[in-house]
Amino acid sequence: MLLLFLLLSPQGCSARYDPTWESLDSRPLPTWFDEVKFGIFIHWGVFSVPSFGSEWFWWYWQKEKRQPYVQFMETNYPPGFSYEDFGPLFTAEFFDANQWADILKASGAKYVVLTSKHHEGFTLWGSKYSWNWNAVNVGPKRDIVAELATSIRTRTDLHFGLYHSLFEWFNPLFLYDASNVFKTRQFPTAKSLPELYEIVMKYQPEILWSDGDGNAPDTYWNSTGFLAWLYNDSPVRDTVVTNDRWGVGSICKHGGYYTCSDRYNPGHLLPHKWENCMTIDKWSWGYRRNTQLSDYLTIEELVKQLVETVSCGGNLLMNIGPTHDGRIDVIFQERLRQMGDWLRVNGEAIYGTKPWRTQNDTVTPGVWYTFKPKEETVYAIFLNWPISGTLVLGDPKTIIGETQVKLIGHKGQLKWVSLGEKGMTVAVPQLTPNQLPCQWGWTLQLTNV
Repeated sequence: MLLLFLLLSPQGCSARYDPTWESLDSRPLPTWFDEVKFGIFIHWGVFSVPSFGSEWFWWYWQKEKRQPYVQFMETNYPPGFSYEDFGPLFTAEFFDANQWADILKASGAKYVVLTSKHHEGFTLWGSKYSWNWNAVNVGPKRDIVAELATSIRTRTDLHFGLYHSLFEWFNPLFLYDASNVFKTRQFPTAKSLPELYEIVMKYQPEILWSDGDGNAPDTYWNSTGFLAWLYNDSPVRDTVVTNDRWGVGSICKHGGYYTCSDRYNPGHLLPHKWENCMTIDKWSWGYRRNTQLSDYLTIEELVKQLVETVSCGGNLLMNIGPTHDGRIDVIFQERLRQMGDWLRVNGEAIYGTKPWRTQNDTVTPGVWYTFKPKEETVYAIFLNWPISGTLVLGDPKTIIGETQVKLIGHKGQLKWVSLGEKGMTVAVPQLTPNQLPCQWGWTLQLTNV
């Protein structure tokens, strides 16, 4: 009977967490997150309509009055045109959630994070707390979050996550609270917190990517109270992963995994799980119509980011910005499919790995290590193919007669020579460009080192 009770009990024997950082930070990160390593970020919203400069368009135009943004509006829109007037132009007529899911799956990513609401306050679901400023009432007249969640879950094995901005630049309730130095809490009580509970109950995201504290402390946002509910009583309490952006002072200090800053890539091991969230377009998270080809990171640069990040214990969250009419631009599609091609060959050196005792080689630049403890396999990922035909690895210590070296995607063992305490030299096969296992970074599988 006791076993039956535990099986039927919604909590079983799960730990309960108090609404304090000390208690919440003691929660173990669900194991799936460290295993997957690679996700796709999607920044989409009303800012995708002007698609000029940045997803911070409204702020730069109306608050900071930056000249390029003011000039853009004066040249292209009638006098009196407001940011809200962009809402009906966010049409999403080409948005096909199944097509998006297929593109994301082809990238080799194992999770996706969609901006359910950015700092502009427009929600991509029909929130009852965002009247007439949501995708069901204005623009697409569709529940974008529901459509993508369904397609991701039925067509892929990706974990579905949602980004949510705590503050909103121009919401009168937030501005009122800010004018009171956040001694009043009208905005989180009436808007931000109800939205968070709404998206968790309605869409059950496995990642909740918080952002935008508006220079307010976590006590103003009641972040610890919300997270205690999320970890204790929500429908995703056992699987959900959160980040560290829950109020001033919490970043890189409290929450689930650490993001520390945008495009964070420390290049060394951290004691806490972290994520490098970065953009394929070097200058913007949202789509920009006026990009040049040189504004986009190349596949070589993206593979380098992934390898460096995973070697140092992080996950890579790589951002794309769809167009206002719902297309993933061809340049983004190409980068995603290229990453998928690379991972199909080299994925065993990425997924489910742990950091090794050293992250990058001490002798040869551009060589990064990962490790699978159960298999006792070390992976050396090298980003430059050696013209000399040999690759010197300063860190692996060989065992004569036992150490084996393979090039992933190529048949047969590779020959090597021990350098004693100074590592080893590996003879890489002489291959034509067409015979290479892939085009942008290669992996040696080392066993018994």
